Amino acid sequence: MMNAHFLTARAARGFIFSNSLLATIVFALTAHAQPTNFPHTLADLRTRLDARLNDSRFSGATWSVKVVSLTTGKTIYENHAERLMSPASNSKLYTGALALNTLGGDYQITTPIYATLRPDDFGRINGDVIISGRGDPSWKSPANFWDNFTPFIAALTNSDVRRVTGDLVVDNTFLHGPPSGGGWTVDDLEDSDGAEISALTLEDNTAQLHVTPGKTIADACSLTVTPPDTGIVLVNRTKTVAQGGDDFLEVRKLPGTKTFYVFGQLPIGAKSQVLDEPVPQPAFWFGVALKEALAKNGITVDGNVRCVAWPETPTWSETNLVKLGEVKSPPLRELVRGFMKPSQNLETDLIFQHVGELSRPANAPMWRTSEQLALRALDKMITAKKIPGDVHFDEGSGLSRNNLTSAQATVALLQMMATNRWASDYYNALPIAGVDGTLRRRMKGTLAANNVRGKTGTLRWANSLSGYMTTAAGEKLAFSLMLNRYATSAEVSHTAELDYIAELLAGFGGRSDE
Repeated sequence: MMNAHFLTARAARGFIFSNSLLATIVFALTAHAQPTNFPHTLADLRTRLDARLNDSRFSGATWSVKVVSLTTGKTIYENHAERLMSPASNSKLYTGALALNTLGGDYQITTPIYATLRPDDFGRINGDVIISGRGDPSWKSPANFWDNFTPFIAALTNSDVRRVTGDLVVDNTFLHGPPSGGGWTVDDLEDSDGAEISALTLEDNTAQLHVTPGKTIADACSLTVTPPDTGIVLVNRTKTVAQGGDDFLEVRKLPGTKTFYVFGQLPIGAKSQVLDEPVPQPAFWFGVALKEALAKNGITVDGNVRCVAWPETPTWSETNLVKLGEVKSPPLRELVRGFMKPSQNLETDLIFQHVGELSRPANAPMWRTSEQLALRALDKMITAKKIPGDVHFDEGSGLSRNNLTSAQATVALLQMMATNRWASDYYNALPIAGVDGTLRRRMKGTLAANNVRGKTGTLRWANSLSGYMTTAAGEKLAFSLMLNRYATSAEVSHTAELDYIAELLAGFGGRSDE
């Protein structure tokens, strides 16, 4: 979802960023009026919240709010709790709960490595090597790109493989479906927030486009892409302008191609800008980069990189292949934390679809997607756990504007996970106010800081914050705050409206059983 990091790290499409505008945006996202005093009775709290939510500035907006005591089970406050809302990335609360409840925090995604023939005595495979992707999102090394391939190199080395005379085949057929989530828009596919869904991924299927101003006015800016081997083709339509000039950049990707058009300008002497861009055909990128990594480590592949992707079907049967090894992901609790804290869309949808594919009935047609199966699994969990049935999703990350749920359903989900076997894993996956994740800059210096554990959600016209906190009286709460269709000036932060309520609840001195 779009957040402060997104706005400061790349030029959003259609926006010109000057230093003054950037400062205004950062201030709007981080500063807001805090409660000056706190309610000490339940009646006072409800009166304060009613007055806040019914303020005239929300006359064109819609709220759905519910707050429940985990200590007593009583409802502390609700306002249109049953209203269907766009949850944005609060959808990830449902994906995390589904994954942990279905597979458990110890579960690991296993990526098998096969060969069509056994290595001979000279370490030569006279056939193909096949990497069979399962949706592991964890290959993203902050230090060294090539470290992503260490476990694959180790698996082949342990099998005494020194040369492959055939192809390196990347099997991308495990996840059934298109490379985009249900309900995503065309604009989403141009941005790293909508990176392609693939059973084999690298670096969240995102590359960095480095843009540096030229040495003289009117020069084209310099463009480079990292990491290597992405296959991205750049068309440079940028220029360098005089010092003090406006800086703006916009990137357009042609659908179905690897061509990115880069427009805009940077002032001479300005710092380089780095834009995150989605990598087309990421499974093929994985294969090309892996082949190069193998060569760097003395394992030669004579043939080509070949990708097999849904709706194609493999020409082999795994029962007739030689298993050379496997690569295991970190435990699921770490994968859930990995997508919850930064609100990472691709990783969420990979886990969502992985759960769905594991539930595939034997008689399911191949055109039934992993996402459809995951949605069915989510519906089953909601029914089994007696969560109110007003949950209607297209996909698992919340990037779809068609996802709908309510504060009532979200609080019921949070209550269920608070007593779940994997409750601590779920709780620890959530961003901490003023500390980390998408809440690291919010609610600092308040009673909510280092207290609220909550999932953020931000789309245009949709903001949400749901999670757990402890009041000033020591009562543990589950809460869900959803605000849609709130149109205001650019200087006012929509998230501040949610933070104010969270801070008010954190300072509440009364109890639900008074």
